[in-house]
Amino acid sequence: MGTRGVALVLLAAVLLQALLPAPAAAEGLVRVTLKKQPVDQNNRVAARLSAEERHRLLLRHALGSGGDDSDVIALKNYMNAQYFGEIGVGTPAQKFTVIFDTGSSNLWVPSSKCYLSIACYFHSRYKSGQSSTYKKNGKPAAIQYGTGSIAGFFSEDSVTLGDLVVKDQEFIEATKEPGLTFMVAKFDGILGLGFQEISVGNATPVWYNMVKQGLISDPVFSFWFNRHADDGEGGEIVFGGMDSSHYKGDHTYVPVTQKGYWQFNMGDVLVDGKSTGFCAGGCAAIADSGTSLLAGPTAIITEINEKIGAAGVVSQECKTVVSQYGQQILDLLLEETQPAKVCSQVGLCTFDGSHGVSAGIRSVVDDEAGKSNGGLKSDPMCNACEMAVVWMQNQLAQNKTQELILNYINQLCERLPSPMGESAVDCASLGSMPDIAFTIGGKKFKLKPEQYILKVGEGQAAQCISGFTAMDIPPPRGPLWILGDVFMGVYHTVFDYGNLRVGFAESA
Repeated sequence: MGTRGVALVLLAAVLLQALLPAPAAAEGLVRVTLKKQPVDQNNRVAARLSAEERHRLLLRHALGSGGDDSDVIALKNYMNAQYFGEIGVGTPAQKFTVIFDTGSSNLWVPSSKCYLSIACYFHSRYKSGQSSTYKKNGKPAAIQYGTGSIAGFFSEDSVTLGDLVVKDQEFIEATKEPGLTFMVAKFDGILGLGFQEISVGNATPVWYNMVKQGLISDPVFSFWFNRHADDGEGGEIVFGGMDSSHYKGDHTYVPVTQKGYWQFNMGDVLVDGKSTGFCAGGCAAIADSGTSLLAGPTAIITEINEKIGAAGVVSQECKTVVSQYGQQILDLLLEETQPAKVCSQVGLCTFDGSHGVSAGIRSVVDDEAGKSNGGLKSDPMCNACEMAVVWMQNQLAQNKTQELILNYINQLCERLPSPMGESAVDCASLGSMPDIAFTIGGKKFKLKPEQYILKVGEGQAAQCISGFTAMDIPPPRGPLWILGDVFMGVYHTVFDYGNLRVGFAESA
């Protein structure tokens, strides 16, 4: 099983979305209602990637790793809700709850042939002998997770979504699901809505077959997420178009720049209307319905968390870099040294011709292709130096004094996210927090504090968590932002397969 497909199954699978089918609203459209369920303490274990593991899986994808190895990824969750929904597999249809995930491309559900994994007994299991449309395939499939794994084989059968029936759909019957992750998850499986380029086993995605079989009038699907936890309805996905009652104004469309993820180019990120500078020259972003938070480069996420008062874990490496090399870095920037070369000049990184990289470079061997790709070995001091350069550039642009800049960088070090990525904030401080805006297609898409802060629990026991989490992907694939449910909950999102573009409009 190629690591490329596995990475994407998990980048999104991680938790989220839930849907229940409803009758089509118009000819050629299929409407699926999203239901939201509160997450208890066990469920909070069930679905979030740690920042380090997100970095590792996306780094391997960015470097083009292949072969039969699987990425090791821990699934955890600190969201206050999961979204899940119902589909049918077989004839008559056997019901399963799945995540509708734009960050992966395969469909998998537990199999009746799963005998030794406790998780399978907590979920619906597919019984091929009870389906008149089942076709044997048998090709093996395996995905390794940090807290467990999924293994099984491919089969073919009809898949029902609302009123649509997709014929001869290739999917994975999971026969092994060891570990806690899938035992406590509220969903049975995952239905990927990404591109075939990242499909495990090169299986044709369900969405592709919906289009090929002429089941929808327009090769478009759209998401609306209801972020009001007290409402019974969690949201809606529409196959074949969009529901105009769920958005305001026109959508801003941007072209897909790389198939696999629904990836596009994004511009500057602004905090309280002021540029952070990091993406002023452009960054890559993906719209991912299977990621609950909004992930981005550590340097900018740290700045944002500092502005909103989010408290993470103190990074000793960061503070060491500032105390020992801060003045030297500042002097080099004042001398107009190329920023990408600064950290190599102070001896904390090497320079590969375009940007600084860790001095520890190793080879990642692709067993399947029989060739090597360059890989990066994590170096906290190099990473901390590159963050300090970004922060200092931003402060110099604001004509701050050297003393103020160094003090400010030390404060940012205090705001580096915890090892698991989460950062807590004071629930009583939402009124004083800044707006955060993302430039997409030349338009600013703003998030207000109440939209990017996630509240878990009620009353005195309530906790507020920053909706921003750190993830660093190096060039050429990165810097990369993942616009998950925190963003898609505010902006109705259209995935236009026919024109290879993604569109955003304010949700209604």
